[in-house]
Amino acid sequence: MAENGRQVSLLPLVGPEGPAYGRAMSTVSVTHHPLFVDGRHVDTAERYDLRDPATGEVVGTLAKGTVADVDTAVEAARRSFAAGVWAGRTPAERSAVLSRIAGRLAAEVDDLARLEGSVNGATIRQATAFHAGFAAPHLQHFADLAASYAFERVIDTPPVPTLSTNRIIREPIGVCAAIVPWNFPLVLGIWKIGPALAAGNSVVVKVDERAPLTLLRLAEIAHEEGVPDGVLSVVAGPGPEVGARLASHPDVGKVGFTGSTVVGREIMRLGSGTVKHVTLELGGKGPAIVLDDADLDMAVEGILFGCMLFSGQMCESGTRLLVPAAGRDEIVGRLVERVRALRLGDPRDPATDVGPVISVAQRDRALHLIGRAVDAGATVAVGGGIPELPGFEGGSWIEPTIVTGVTNDMELAQVEVFGPVLAVLTYESEDEAVGIANDSDFGLAAGVWSRDLRRAGEIGRRLRAGTVWVNTWHGVDNNAPFGGYGQSGVGREIGPDALDAYTETKHLHVDLSRSAGEQIFALLQPGPGA
Repeated sequence: MAENGRQVSLLPLVGPEGPAYGRAMSTVSVTHHPLFVDGRHVDTAERYDLRDPATGEVVGTLAKGTVADVDTAVEAARRSFAAGVWAGRTPAERSAVLSRIAGRLAAEVDDLARLEGSVNGATIRQATAFHAGFAAPHLQHFADLAASYAFERVIDTPPVPTLSTNRIIREPIGVCAAIVPWNFPLVLGIWKIGPALAAGNSVVVKVDERAPLTLLRLAEIAHEEGVPDGVLSVVAGPGPEVGARLASHPDVGKVGFTGSTVVGREIMRLGSGTVKHVTLELGGKGPAIVLDDADLDMAVEGILFGCMLFSGQMCESGTRLLVPAAGRDEIVGRLVERVRALRLGDPRDPATDVGPVISVAQRDRALHLIGRAVDAGATVAVGGGIPELPGFEGGSWIEPTIVTGVTNDMELAQVEVFGPVLAVLTYESEDEAVGIANDSDFGLAAGVWSRDLRRAGEIGRRLRAGTVWVNTWHGVDNNAPFGGYGQSGVGREIGPDALDAYTETKHLHVDLSRSAGEQIFALLQPGPGA
């Protein structure tokens, strides 16, 4: 992701004489991490191993929660909400606490980057810029919203009404659940925790057992900065048990989920039993359309940034490249040359461009999808295998890969790979390019590369995607909503209206037909939560 269109270079900080493979550096020591429930650390009988995807080594352990731990966390959240220890504070007071937490996240950005990268394989360059770097400004965005949001407003038409007055009141839902993936746990967790707390809710977070560390640290910081016991808890455990209990719990009123479309459908089903509010940010298969007038120097860099950043393990990655048939050979040739210059190696080395994928199973799935495409008639232009990396033999590595001759009916063009794999498709006309781009179950993100911004904008309006970038990729701005069309999800996160999804709307109608003038005046004054 890139804030306000700014990109962090994916390409080498050292010379382009690649491929360059670094050697393993020392890994972190093994530490045990308990859950954080109701203001305290909670250990469990069973544990998960936390592994470094670069080496496969165990670098820590995590308490393995159960349904009973979820019930304890939800009960603490319900109790704290009913007592008003957080919901009863003014928006300004909640904003001040969230601002202090954001300040702590900014101060600890280097430690948070190392924590996150140690278990999800993000390179230190990327983790510092995005995984940890986005945390403080995005949480500050929600702190600012807490102070400015219209929790109460009068909708009467001036002058002062004589028969009635009407107020629209936005109230917290109560107990909210956040189910967060391993790829961007801190930032995507904040996208749910931030608006929930800003609105006055209590929150139970289920972390992915592969990458829990930064959200556990966030919970500790929040407690230290004044978030009361029970208002923010973090649990872990098997999705079909712990996640399912959280999504179906009768005391949970809202579920925010980021993850696969398959699991998102199950979250929606589980939440339907008690008609919960649900926000889902799911999969993607982003089309990047290169027009015939594109600046290829810019486009090639941006295409690789869009697809290869974090080894392609981002839901909005640009993994389908649509190029004019007449320009395919030149574009692919340039891309192959740049891919060969990418440096694979230790994620903790600032010179590393591309790290591992999250697991051996994920690597093997990506390789399987590449093989299926080749069987269907496609060609691997570069990559497509497992690199030889001395010192990293136990890691989950895959070469950055470009596959040509792909058609949109192939599995590689329709299925989210979640690996550093770019599928190249060709088109003959703009209409055909738009048709191919929109021929997908997903609609999270898309992009257009062109010197003609008017032309690119017109095509962007025709693309069925929640975010469309022109001459950039991963441009996530916390002031703009993020989410997808179709099976890429339901609802939007961040943006100016983020608190809407974490509040209930109440219409308060008061009959004034027999009220005295003083009573009318009193009723028209803002309430204590305004």
